[in-house]
Amino acid sequence: MNYRIGIRTQDSRQCLIKFNGVDSTAKASLLMGQKVAWKGANKRIIGKIVGFHGKRGVVRAKFAKGVPGQALGTTVQLIR
Repeated sequence: MNYRIGIRTQDSRQCLIKFNGVDSTAKASLLMGQKVAWKGANKRIIGKIVGFHGKRGVVRAKFAKGVPGQALGTTVQLIR
């Protein structure tokens, strides 16, 4: 999990997520529209998968609130 970044900006509400076993856009398209949750020590932030990032199965998730820096490199749960 990492923020979506540009040349001069970084958006903490959009994150790039790589799921195990998802290595193509065909497999990632099955995840479109599903919700993900990041669990911190005492908070849970819910997001939604909204798009692809590249051709290797990485997806973009948009969160209602900004995800804290402690979330970078951690895991998220897929809510089915």
